[in-house]
Parts: sequence; C-alpha cells; structure tokens
Amino acid sequence: MAAPTNEKKVSYIPDDIAFSILSKLPVKSLKRFSSVCKSWINLFENPIFINMFRNNLLFKSNSLYANDDVYLILDQLFELYDWKFYLLYGEDKFQNKLKLDLPDYLDYIREAYDVEAISILGSGINGILCIYDHDTHTEVVLWNPATRGYMKVPYSVPDEDSNDISLHGFGYDHVRDDYKIIEHVGYNASCRAPSHVVFDPFWEIYSLDSNSWRKINYDMPIRARATNDVYLNGVCHWWGETNNETCLVSFNLCNEVCLTTPSPLGDVPDGFGVHLTVLNGSLALISNRKKTASYQISILGEFGVKESWIRLFDVQLASCIERPIGAGMKGNIFFRKNDHELACFDLTTGLIEDIGLQGTDYACQVVHYRITLRSIGDIFV
Repeated sequence: MAAPTNEKKVSYIPDDIAFSILSKLPVKSLKRFSSVCKSWINLFENPIFINMFRNNLLFKSNSLYANDDVYLILDQLFELYDWKFYLLYGEDKFQNKLKLDLPDYLDYIREAYDVEAISILGSGINGILCIYDHDTHTEVVLWNPATRGYMKVPYSVPDEDSNDISLHGFGYDHVRDDYKIIEHVGYNASCRAPSHVVFDPFWEIYSLDSNSWRKINYDMPIRARATNDVYLNGVCHWWGETNNETCLVSFNLCNEVCLTTPSPLGDVPDGFGVHLTVLNGSLALISNRKKTASYQISILGEFGVKESWIRLFDVQLASCIERPIGAGMKGNIFFRKNDHELACFDLTTGLIEDIGLQGTDYACQVVHYRITLRSIGDIFV
C-alpha cells in the first residue's frame, strides 16, 4: 500500500482554452474571476484575450437582433424646418432607406410654434418613438411609424415660457407595463417678469398609463450640453454634469432608483467629446479628445463602478469625421462628416462607407427600432 502523501494535485488549464471561455463572460464576472491566477489579473491588457473578447461582443447573438424586424431610424435635418425621418434596413449594413411620413401634428407645430428641429428621445421601444422639439423640449409626441398612430403628450407645467425644460429619457417600465418620460424643470431667467416666482428646479416623470406628470424627489446630475441619452433594459442613461465633473447617470424606470458611475475620462469634461450608444446589447461610450480624429470605445461592466469601464477599441479615422450619431447592428458606428455627409464605420473590417444622406451638426441621430403593428389604441390606454 502506498504511503499517504500531502502533495496537492494542481489542475492546469491552458491559457488559450481559459481565454476562450472567459472571453464569453460579461465584464462584471471577469472582474470577479481576475484574482484566480496571475495570468488572469490583467486580462484586458492581454492583446490575445482582448481580441477574443471584442469578437465575442460584436458577433454574439443578442435578443435585440433576434428577429428580422429590427431597423434603424435616422432623424435627418439639413435645413431648419425641413426635418426628415428614414427607416434604414438591409442585412448588417442597413444600406436601404425608406422615407417615413411624419405625424400631421408636426406640421402644425412647425408653423404654430416655429419649431426648427425634431429629435428622438432614447430609442424605439416596442415600436414606439418619443419625438420632441429640439429647442424647448415642450412639444412631445409618442409615435408608432408602422401604424402612423400618434399621441400628443400633455404639457408638464402650466407656464412653459418661464421654465427651462430638459428631457432626459424615455423608456418602458415592464413591471407596471407602462411607458415613462423623465425631465428636469428649471427656471428660465430670461423670461422673468414681476409676477413670476423663482422656484427651485425639480425632476418629474410622465406615465402613459395615467397620461400625467408627477414630481419625483431626486437630486440627479442633469444632462451635459451637446450629449445624448440612451435606453437599455428598463434603464435610461445620460451623460451628467455637476460641479464641473461628469458621470454616467442611470435611472431605473421600474423602481425609480438613480445610480451614477464616475467617468473614465478624467476631471476635465471640456476636453472630450462623448456619445452614449448600445453596442450589441452593451452600454458603450464613444469618446474622443476634441480636435482629433482618434476615437475610443469603452463598454461598462457594472453600474456605479468606475473600474468596470473597459476600453476595447481605439480607432483612428480620417480628419473629415466630425462626430458619432449612433450605432447599428454589431460593429457598425454611424458618423457625421464635416461636409454634412453621413457615413458608417464597420469595427469588424475597419472600413468606412458613405450612406448617401446628409445631416446638420445637430439634431441628427440614429436609433434602433423594432416594428410592431398594434394599433395606437392597443398601445395607449
């Protein structure tokens, strides 16, 4: 009989097999497993692993693209008062485009309220778009392009002229089967009159179920100027600014809880251009130091944790590229060029192609959209 031994058996997994398995995990799990062994501590500094992780991120199956009825909506403005919406479709490149007929109400507000540009809040949710006037954020319409049905959202405050309204997010509360809109209301000092009373700014939320607004008691960072908002899995996100610092603000529509994540870009917000987007199911930040053609794309692994920002792509584009306007399926990023032309950059091939449309330096965006054919009455109660 062999004598007992105290030697421990060590199971060894080759790095190529371990990396292949780990590269399929979400960032939050990778951070947890990074302390298992030395070769896993700095996974995202290993070029072999990061290449595997990129490929899995871009090519993984995602519920957002599970069906063939996923499209992009392009909000295109080349001249003031002349806004156009296009449905983009066609395999991965979305090379086909169809001009959409806008709700009649938009023609009315263009003439009655001198509305110059229309923007989309968040993205298409269950076939619904939330569109609003780009300047004052007071004219808001919920619209189903597939059925052409629409609904005017009621004004939130009685005296619109004396208030500075800023929409921050539109999304779906799956717990209550309700659609919600978040906005910040401040005081517009330029419209001050003796009869006006200066009040503290506040937040409020619109519920489609009740077709009404109500105040919410939060002190959240407001959206930084010239930045966008996105919606993902019941949460509205925007790039917030407070005390000369920036952060990601995430507002959960189901429990109405806010969480902030520090910026990975440092303490100088004016030094960078930032754009939030959804990259194949992950929240992504496209950033670049202003006046350069170098872009970085990072994804967030865990809300509230600064260290979970992972910088995955460094892209050097032509100097004619001005700014990103949205992401398509998998590795497609849409940009506006300084000659007003719109282009699509493919992260998987490194190629950039014009898409045959133009847009101004503002109020031009691309959002995801999934067709639903329910009538407006079935959606709005």
